[in-house]
Amino acid sequence: MKKLLLGMAVFLMLGERCAMARINVVSLPSRDSVQLTIYNSVDLTMVKETRVLTFRKGMNRLEFSWANTLIDPTSVEFKALSHADQIDLVDISFPPRVSNALEWRIKSEFEGEVTVEIQYFTSGISWSADYVAEANRQEKLMSLAGSVKVVNHSGEDYENAQVRLVVGVIRLVEQIAALAQTGLPASKPAVMSAPAPAAQRAVLSRAMASSLAVAKEKEVVKEELSEYFLYTVEGRDTIPTGWSKKMPSFLAKNVPISSYYKFENEQWGERVMRFYRFKNDKASKLGNEPLPDGLLNAFRLVSDDSLYSFVGASNVKYIPLNEQVEVELGVDPEVIIKATLKNYEKSDLRFGQGGNVSGWTTKNNWELEVQNSKEIDVTLDIRRNLPGDWSLTTESKYEKVDANKVKFLVTLKPHESQKLNYEVVTRHGTSVNR
Repeated sequence: MKKLLLGMAVFLMLGERCAMARINVVSLPSRDSVQLTIYNSVDLTMVKETRVLTFRKGMNRLEFSWANTLIDPTSVEFKALSHADQIDLVDISFPPRVSNALEWRIKSEFEGEVTVEIQYFTSGISWSADYVAEANRQEKLMSLAGSVKVVNHSGEDYENAQVRLVVGVIRLVEQIAALAQTGLPASKPAVMSAPAPAAQRAVLSRAMASSLAVAKEKEVVKEELSEYFLYTVEGRDTIPTGWSKKMPSFLAKNVPISSYYKFENEQWGERVMRFYRFKNDKASKLGNEPLPDGLLNAFRLVSDDSLYSFVGASNVKYIPLNEQVEVELGVDPEVIIKATLKNYEKSDLRFGQGGNVSGWTTKNNWELEVQNSKEIDVTLDIRRNLPGDWSLTTESKYEKVDANKVKFLVTLKPHESQKLNYEVVTRHGTSVNR
Protein backbone atom coordinates (compact mmCIF):
# COMPACT_ATOMS: atom_id res chain seq x y z
CA MET A 1 0.00 0.00 0.00
CA LYS A 2 1.34 3.40 -0.97
CA LYS A 3 2.27 5.83 1.83
CA LEU A 4 3.73 9.30 1.72
CA LEU A 5 7.38 9.33 2.70
CA LEU A 6 7.52 11.34 5.89
CA GLY A 7 10.61 11.00 8.06
CA MET A 8 12.79 12.66 10.66
CA ALA A 9 16.37 13.31 9.57
CA VAL A 10 19.49 13.94 11.65
CA PHE A 11 22.71 15.43 10.47
CA LEU A 12 26.10 14.02 11.37
CA MET A 13 29.38 15.87 11.53
CA LEU A 14 31.86 13.97 9.36
CA GLY A 15 35.50 14.69 10.36
CA GLU A 16 37.22 17.96 9.63
CA ARG A 17 35.13 18.60 6.52
CA CYS A 18 31.98 18.89 8.71
CA ALA A 19 29.99 17.37 5.81
CA MET A 20 26.31 16.82 6.49
CA ALA A 21 24.48 13.66 5.43
CA ARG A 22 20.69 13.24 5.36
CA ILE A 23 19.82 9.97 7.13
CA ASN A 24 16.24 8.91 7.89
CA VAL A 25 16.43 7.33 11.35
CA VAL A 26 12.76 7.16 12.34
CA SER A 27 9.97 5.35 10.50
CA LEU A 28 6.92 7.37 11.38
CA PRO A 29 3.60 5.75 12.33
CA SER A 30 0.62 5.80 10.03
CA ARG A 31 -1.72 8.76 9.94
CA ASP A 32 -3.77 9.12 13.07
CA SER A 33 -6.61 10.65 11.04
CA VAL A 34 -7.19 12.13 7.60
CA GLN A 35 -9.93 14.31 6.18
CA LEU A 36 -10.62 14.70 2.44
CA THR A 37 -12.64 17.67 1.17
CA ILE A 38 -13.41 17.02 -2.50
CA TYR A 39 -14.66 19.67 -4.93
CA ASN A 40 -16.63 18.54 -7.98
CA SER A 41 -16.28 21.70 -10.08
CA VAL A 42 -12.48 21.43 -10.43
CA ASP A 43 -9.92 18.66 -9.96
CA LEU A 44 -9.14 19.68 -6.38
CA THR A 45 -9.11 17.96 -2.97
CA MET A 46 -7.94 19.42 0.31
CA VAL A 47 -6.24 16.85 2.57
CA LYS A 48 -5.84 17.37 6.33
CA GLU A 49 -4.00 14.62 8.19
CA THR A 50 -2.72 14.26 11.74
CA ARG A 51 0.27 12.23 12.93
CA VAL A 52 2.03 11.77 16.24
CA LEU A 53 5.76 12.56 15.89
CA THR A 54 8.58 12.27 18.42
CA PHE A 55 10.64 15.48 18.69
CA ARG A 56 13.93 16.08 20.45
CA LYS A 57 14.94 19.38 21.95
CA GLY A 58 16.71 21.63 19.51
CA MET A 59 16.59 21.51 15.72
CA ASN A 60 14.60 18.74 14.04
CA ARG A 61 14.27 18.09 10.32
CA LEU A 62 11.15 16.60 8.82
CA GLU A 63 10.97 15.37 5.24
CA PHE A 64 7.82 15.22 3.13
CA SER A 65 7.79 13.46 -0.26
CA TRP A 66 5.04 13.42 -2.87
CA ALA A 67 6.68 11.03 -5.35
CA ASN A 68 4.22 9.17 -7.62
CA THR A 69 1.28 11.24 -6.37
CA LEU A 70 -0.60 14.29 -7.66
CA ILE A 71 -0.01 16.43 -4.55
CA ASP A 72 0.61 20.14 -5.11
CA PRO A 73 3.95 20.78 -3.32
CA THR A 74 3.34 24.52 -3.13
CA SER A 75 0.29 23.96 -0.93
CA VAL A 76 1.85 21.77 1.77
CA GLU A 77 1.53 23.22 5.29
CA PHE A 78 2.76 22.02 8.71
CA LYS A 79 1.26 22.88 12.09
CA ALA A 80 1.78 21.55 15.62
CA LEU A 81 -1.53 20.80 17.37
CA SER A 82 -0.06 19.93 20.77
CA HIS A 83 2.76 21.89 22.48
CA ALA A 84 2.27 24.49 19.77
CA ASP A 85 3.92 27.21 21.87
CA GLN A 86 7.09 25.09 22.05
CA ILE A 87 7.28 24.12 18.38
CA ASP A 88 8.57 26.64 15.83
CA LEU A 89 8.69 26.03 12.06
CA VAL A 90 11.88 27.84 11.07
CA ASP A 91 11.93 27.33 7.31
CA ILE A 92 11.16 25.03 4.41
CA SER A 93 13.68 23.88 1.83
CA PHE A 94 13.44 21.91 -1.41
CA PRO A 95 16.74 19.92 -1.22
CA PRO A 96 19.03 20.05 -4.25
CA ARG A 97 19.35 16.86 -6.29
CA VAL A 98 16.33 15.41 -4.47
CA SER A 99 13.15 15.54 -6.52
CA ASN A 100 9.61 15.39 -5.18
CA ALA A 101 10.56 16.18 -1.59
CA LEU A 102 10.68 19.10 0.77
CA GLU A 103 12.22 19.48 4.22
CA TRP A 104 10.91 21.36 7.24
CA ARG A 105 13.43 22.70 9.78
CA ILE A 106 11.64 22.69 13.13
CA LYS A 107 12.97 24.05 16.42
CA SER A 108 11.49 22.33 19.49
CA GLU A 109 11.71 23.28 23.15
CA PHE A 110 9.86 20.07 24.00
CA GLU A 111 11.12 16.51 23.91
CA GLY A 112 8.57 13.77 23.30
CA GLU A 113 5.44 13.03 21.30
CA VAL A 114 3.71 15.89 19.46
CA THR A 115 0.50 15.72 17.44
CA VAL A 116 0.95 17.59 14.15
CA GLU A 117 -1.32 18.48 11.26
CA ILE A 118 -0.18 18.36 7.64
CA GLN A 119 -2.42 19.97 5.05
CA TYR A 120 -2.14 20.09 1.26
CA PHE A 121 -4.07 20.01 -2.00
CA THR A 122 -4.07 17.14 -4.44
CA SER A 123 -5.75 16.28 -7.72
CA GLY A 124 -6.95 12.91 -8.92
CA ILE A 125 -9.81 12.48 -6.42
CA SER A 126 -13.29 13.20 -7.74
CA TRP A 127 -16.93 12.66 -6.90
CA SER A 128 -20.11 12.56 -8.90
CA ALA A 129 -23.84 12.34 -8.24
CA ASP A 130 -26.37 9.82 -9.53
CA TYR A 131 -30.16 9.89 -9.31
CA VAL A 132 -32.89 7.29 -9.77
CA ALA A 133 -36.46 8.49 -10.39
CA GLU A 134 -39.33 6.01 -10.05
CA ALA A 135 -42.63 7.43 -11.29
CA ASN A 136 -46.06 5.98 -10.52
CA ARG A 137 -48.29 4.63 -13.29
CA GLN A 138 -49.98 7.97 -13.92
CA GLU A 139 -46.63 9.83 -13.84
CA LYS A 140 -47.98 12.32 -11.29
CA LEU A 141 -45.67 11.38 -8.39
CA MET A 142 -42.19 9.91 -8.16
CA SER A 143 -39.61 8.82 -5.62
CA LEU A 144 -36.20 10.37 -6.20
CA ALA A 145 -33.10 8.73 -4.74
CA GLY A 146 -29.68 10.38 -4.83
CA SER A 147 -26.25 8.87 -4.30
CA VAL A 148 -22.64 10.03 -4.56
CA LYS A 149 -19.63 8.14 -5.93
CA VAL A 150 -16.04 8.91 -4.91
CA VAL A 151 -13.12 7.88 -7.16
CA ASN A 152 -9.44 8.05 -6.15
CA HIS A 153 -6.74 8.23 -8.85
CA SER A 154 -4.37 10.47 -6.87
CA GLY A 155 -1.59 7.87 -6.50
CA GLU A 156 -1.94 7.92 -2.70
CA ASP A 157 -3.88 5.69 -0.31
CA TYR A 158 -5.94 7.34 2.41
CA GLU A 159 -6.82 5.13 5.38
CA ASN A 160 -9.60 5.79 7.87
CA ALA A 161 -10.58 8.95 5.97
CA GLN A 162 -13.48 11.26 6.65
CA VAL A 163 -14.94 12.33 3.29
CA ARG A 164 -16.55 15.70 2.61
CA LEU A 165 -17.95 16.72 -0.78
CA VAL A 166 -18.37 20.33 -1.91
CA VAL A 167 -20.77 21.72 -4.50
CA GLY A 168 -19.63 25.12 -5.78
CA VAL A 169 -17.57 26.72 -8.52
CA ILE A 170 -13.86 27.13 -7.72
CA ARG A 171 -11.49 28.95 -10.06
CA LEU A 172 -7.79 28.16 -9.79
CA VAL A 173 -4.99 30.09 -11.45
CA GLU A 174 -2.84 26.95 -11.67
CA GLN A 175 -3.96 23.38 -12.07
CA ILE A 176 -3.02 21.16 -9.15
CA ALA A 177 -2.05 18.18 -11.33
CA ALA A 178 0.38 20.33 -13.35
CA LEU A 179 2.05 21.61 -10.19
CA ALA A 180 2.46 18.09 -8.84
CA GLN A 181 3.98 16.75 -12.06
CA THR A 182 6.42 19.61 -12.59
CA GLY A 183 7.63 19.65 -8.98
CA LEU A 184 8.93 22.89 -7.49
CA PRO A 185 7.96 25.89 -9.66
CA ALA A 186 10.92 27.83 -11.03
CA SER A 187 9.72 30.99 -9.33
CA LYS A 188 10.01 29.40 -5.85
CA PRO A 189 13.25 29.89 -3.87
CA ALA A 190 15.09 26.82 -2.61
CA VAL A 191 14.59 27.88 1.02
CA MET A 192 11.76 29.94 2.41
CA SER A 193 10.44 30.86 5.84
CA ALA A 194 7.02 29.32 6.58
CA PRO A 195 5.13 30.63 3.51
CA ALA A 196 1.48 31.58 3.45
CA PRO A 197 -0.51 29.63 0.82
CA ALA A 198 -2.10 31.35 -2.15
CA ALA A 199 -4.97 33.59 -1.12
CA GLN A 200 -7.64 31.50 -2.80
CA ARG A 201 -6.41 28.34 -1.07
CA ALA A 202 -6.33 30.10 2.28
CA VAL A 203 -9.99 31.01 1.85
CA LEU A 204 -10.84 27.39 1.07
CA SER A 205 -8.84 26.14 4.04
CA ARG A 206 -10.60 28.46 6.47
CA ALA A 207 -13.99 27.51 5.04
CA MET A 208 -13.24 23.82 5.54
CA ALA A 209 -11.46 24.20 8.91
CA SER A 210 -14.06 22.68 11.24
CA SER A 211 -14.24 18.90 11.73
CA LEU A 212 -17.47 16.98 12.34
CA ALA A 213 -17.94 14.08 14.76
CA VAL A 214 -18.09 10.51 13.45
CA ALA A 215 -21.66 9.17 13.32
CA LYS A 216 -22.68 5.63 14.22
CA GLU A 217 -24.27 5.04 10.82
CA LYS A 218 -23.03 6.20 7.45
CA GLU A 219 -25.14 8.89 5.83
CA VAL A 220 -24.58 12.13 3.97
CA VAL A 221 -25.09 15.26 6.09
CA LYS A 222 -25.51 18.60 4.29
CA GLU A 223 -24.73 22.14 5.36
CA GLU A 224 -24.45 25.50 3.63
CA LEU A 225 -21.09 27.32 3.55
CA SER A 226 -21.48 30.73 1.93
CA GLU A 227 -21.34 30.14 -1.84
CA TYR A 228 -20.60 26.42 -1.37
CA PHE A 229 -22.69 23.50 -0.15
CA LEU A 230 -20.97 20.81 1.90
CA TYR A 231 -21.94 17.14 2.00
CA THR A 232 -20.27 15.24 4.87
CA VAL A 233 -20.22 11.44 4.61
CA GLU A 234 -20.42 10.31 8.22
CA GLY A 235 -18.18 7.51 9.38
CA ARG A 236 -14.79 6.79 7.86
CA ASP A 237 -13.55 4.80 4.89
CA THR A 238 -10.24 3.55 3.59
CA ILE A 239 -9.73 4.99 0.12
CA PRO A 240 -6.86 3.34 -1.77
CA THR A 241 -5.78 4.74 -5.10
CA GLY A 242 -7.85 3.23 -7.88
CA TRP A 243 -10.78 2.91 -5.46
CA SER A 244 -14.37 3.97 -6.04
CA LYS A 245 -17.44 3.67 -3.85
CA LYS A 246 -21.08 4.73 -4.10
CA MET A 247 -22.88 6.08 -1.01
CA PRO A 248 -26.57 6.99 -0.58
CA SER A 249 -27.31 10.71 -0.28
CA PHE A 250 -31.10 11.12 0.05
CA LEU A 251 -34.46 9.56 -0.72
CA ALA A 252 -37.54 11.72 -1.37
CA LYS A 253 -40.94 10.07 -1.83
CA ASN A 254 -44.15 11.38 -3.42
CA VAL A 255 -42.40 14.16 -5.32
CA PRO A 256 -44.95 15.85 -7.63
CA ILE A 257 -43.96 15.65 -11.30
CA SER A 258 -45.54 16.35 -14.64
CA SER A 259 -44.82 14.19 -17.67
CA TYR A 260 -44.34 16.67 -20.46
CA TYR A 261 -43.83 16.23 -24.20
CA LYS A 262 -42.26 18.57 -26.74
CA PHE A 263 -42.17 18.73 -30.51
CA GLU A 264 -39.99 21.13 -32.49
CA ASN A 265 -38.85 20.10 -35.95
CA GLU A 266 -35.77 22.33 -35.94
CA GLN A 267 -34.46 20.66 -32.73
CA TRP A 268 -35.56 17.02 -32.88
CA GLY A 269 -36.88 16.44 -36.38
CA GLU A 270 -40.19 14.56 -36.52
CA ARG A 271 -39.70 13.01 -33.08
CA VAL A 272 -41.60 13.80 -29.89
CA MET A 273 -39.36 14.19 -26.81
CA ARG A 274 -40.41 13.27 -23.29
CA PHE A 275 -39.56 15.34 -20.19
CA TYR A 276 -40.12 15.02 -16.45
CA ARG A 277 -40.68 18.36 -14.78
CA PHE A 278 -40.30 18.91 -11.01
CA LYS A 279 -39.18 21.59 -8.57
CA ASN A 280 -36.41 21.44 -5.97
CA ASP A 281 -38.40 22.94 -3.10
CA LYS A 282 -40.04 21.98 0.19
CA ALA A 283 -43.51 21.78 -1.32
CA SER A 284 -42.20 19.03 -3.62
CA LYS A 285 -40.64 17.05 -0.72
CA LEU A 286 -37.20 18.26 -1.86
CA GLY A 287 -35.47 21.61 -1.28
CA ASN A 288 -33.09 20.54 1.50
CA GLU A 289 -30.01 21.16 -0.62
CA PRO A 290 -29.01 22.05 -4.19
CA LEU A 291 -28.71 19.03 -6.44
CA PRO A 292 -25.31 18.73 -8.13
CA ASP A 293 -24.63 17.68 -11.72
CA GLY A 294 -25.27 14.00 -12.27
CA LEU A 295 -26.86 11.21 -14.28
CA LEU A 296 -30.58 10.59 -13.75
CA ASN A 297 -32.17 7.26 -14.70
CA ALA A 298 -35.96 7.31 -14.83
CA PHE A 299 -38.34 4.35 -14.43
CA ARG A 300 -42.13 4.05 -14.34
CA LEU A 301 -44.49 1.58 -12.66
CA VAL A 302 -46.46 -0.22 -15.37
CA SER A 303 -48.39 -2.86 -13.40
CA ASP A 304 -50.09 -3.43 -10.05
CA ASP A 305 -47.35 -5.89 -9.02
CA SER A 306 -44.72 -3.10 -9.18
CA LEU A 307 -43.18 -4.03 -12.51
CA TYR A 308 -40.95 -1.18 -13.68
CA SER A 309 -40.29 0.07 -17.19
CA PHE A 310 -37.22 2.09 -18.10
CA VAL A 311 -38.23 5.55 -19.32
CA GLY A 312 -34.88 7.14 -20.16
CA ALA A 313 -31.69 8.71 -18.84
CA SER A 314 -30.32 12.22 -18.86
CA ASN A 315 -27.38 14.22 -17.53
CA VAL A 316 -28.85 16.91 -15.30
CA LYS A 317 -27.11 20.18 -14.55
CA TYR A 318 -26.75 21.76 -11.11
CA ILE A 319 -30.23 22.46 -9.67
CA PRO A 320 -30.33 25.30 -7.10
CA LEU A 321 -32.89 25.45 -4.31
CA ASN A 322 -36.43 26.40 -5.37
CA GLU A 323 -35.68 25.99 -9.08
CA GLN A 324 -37.85 24.05 -11.51
CA VAL A 325 -36.09 21.59 -13.78
CA GLU A 326 -37.03 19.75 -16.95
CA VAL A 327 -35.24 16.46 -17.44
CA GLU A 328 -35.10 15.32 -21.07
CA LEU A 329 -35.65 11.55 -21.26
CA GLY A 330 -35.47 10.92 -24.99
CA VAL A 331 -37.91 9.99 -27.74
CA ASP A 332 -41.36 8.60 -26.90
CA PRO A 333 -42.67 6.56 -29.87
CA GLU A 334 -46.18 6.36 -28.34
CA VAL A 335 -46.82 10.06 -28.97
CA ILE A 336 -46.85 10.96 -32.67
CA ILE A 337 -47.21 14.19 -34.62
CA LYS A 338 -47.72 14.30 -38.37
CA ALA A 339 -47.42 17.74 -39.99
CA THR A 340 -48.99 18.09 -43.44
CA LEU A 341 -48.86 21.14 -45.74
CA LYS A 342 -52.42 21.21 -47.11
CA ASN A 343 -52.16 24.25 -49.36
CA TYR A 344 -49.58 26.73 -50.64
CA GLU A 345 -50.27 30.02 -52.45
CA LYS A 346 -48.00 32.78 -53.71
CA SER A 347 -49.52 36.18 -54.46
CA ASP A 348 -49.07 39.96 -54.40
CA LEU A 349 -46.03 39.93 -56.66
CA ARG A 350 -44.17 43.23 -56.78
CA PHE A 351 -41.56 44.25 -59.33
CA GLY A 352 -38.63 46.57 -59.01
CA GLN A 353 -36.36 48.23 -61.52
CA GLY A 354 -35.41 45.96 -64.39
CA GLY A 355 -38.57 43.89 -63.98
CA ASN A 356 -37.21 41.70 -61.17
CA VAL A 357 -39.55 40.43 -58.45
CA SER A 358 -38.96 42.55 -55.34
CA GLY A 359 -41.78 41.41 -53.08
CA TRP A 360 -44.41 38.72 -52.69
CA THR A 361 -46.76 37.08 -50.18
CA THR A 362 -47.10 33.36 -49.37
CA LYS A 363 -49.99 31.58 -47.68
CA ASN A 364 -49.43 28.14 -46.10
CA ASN A 365 -52.19 25.98 -44.67
CA TRP A 366 -50.94 23.33 -42.21
CA GLU A 367 -52.61 20.40 -40.48
CA LEU A 368 -51.04 18.82 -37.39
CA GLU A 369 -52.40 15.38 -36.51
CA VAL A 370 -51.53 14.36 -32.96
CA GLN A 371 -51.90 10.82 -31.59
CA ASN A 372 -51.53 9.60 -27.99
CA SER A 373 -51.15 5.82 -27.85
CA LYS A 374 -50.34 5.77 -24.13
CA GLU A 375 -52.50 4.64 -21.20
CA ILE A 376 -52.16 8.02 -19.49
CA ASP A 377 -52.99 11.66 -20.25
CA VAL A 378 -50.42 13.57 -22.26
CA THR A 379 -49.62 17.28 -22.38
CA LEU A 380 -47.82 18.21 -25.59
CA ASP A 381 -45.89 21.42 -26.27
CA ILE A 382 -45.73 21.99 -30.05
CA ARG A 383 -43.35 24.71 -31.28
CA ARG A 384 -43.53 26.10 -34.84
CA ASN A 385 -40.89 28.44 -36.21
CA LEU A 386 -42.18 31.23 -38.50
CA PRO A 387 -39.39 33.43 -39.89
CA GLY A 388 -40.01 36.79 -41.51
CA ASP A 389 -43.03 39.12 -41.44
CA TRP A 390 -45.88 36.71 -40.67
CA SER A 391 -49.42 36.52 -39.32
CA LEU A 392 -51.20 33.38 -38.12
CA THR A 393 -54.86 32.44 -38.17
CA THR A 394 -56.28 29.43 -36.30
CA GLU A 395 -59.22 28.32 -34.16
CA SER A 396 -56.79 26.73 -31.68
CA LYS A 397 -55.19 28.58 -28.78
CA TYR A 398 -51.55 29.46 -29.20
CA GLU A 399 -48.86 31.56 -27.55
CA LYS A 400 -46.28 33.76 -29.24
CA VAL A 401 -42.93 32.67 -27.76
CA ASP A 402 -40.82 35.25 -29.59
CA ALA A 403 -40.74 37.14 -32.91
CA ASN A 404 -40.24 33.92 -34.88
CA LYS A 405 -41.88 31.16 -32.84
CA VAL A 406 -45.32 30.12 -31.57
CA LYS A 407 -46.40 27.40 -29.14
CA PHE A 408 -49.52 25.22 -29.16
CA LEU A 409 -50.30 23.41 -25.90
CA VAL A 410 -52.40 20.27 -26.49
CA THR A 411 -53.80 17.89 -23.85
CA LEU A 412 -54.69 14.37 -24.99
CA LYS A 413 -56.57 11.63 -23.18
CA PRO A 414 -55.34 8.00 -23.45
CA HIS A 415 -55.57 6.77 -27.07
CA GLU A 416 -56.96 10.13 -28.20
CA SER A 417 -56.08 11.84 -31.46
CA GLN A 418 -56.66 15.45 -32.48
CA LYS A 419 -56.18 17.61 -35.56
CA LEU A 420 -54.94 21.16 -35.37
CA ASN A 421 -55.15 23.50 -38.37
CA TYR A 422 -53.62 26.91 -38.92
CA GLU A 423 -52.85 29.33 -41.74
CA VAL A 424 -49.68 31.39 -41.99
CA VAL A 425 -49.39 34.44 -44.25
CA THR A 426 -45.80 35.62 -44.78
CA ARG A 427 -44.75 38.80 -46.57
CA HIS A 428 -41.38 38.85 -48.34
CA GLY A 429 -39.12 41.55 -49.78
CA THR A 430 -40.86 44.87 -50.45
CA SER A 431 -44.18 43.35 -49.32
CA VAL A 432 -42.97 43.37 -45.71
CA ASN A 433 -44.99 45.71 -43.47
CA ARG A 434 -42.75 48.55 -42.37
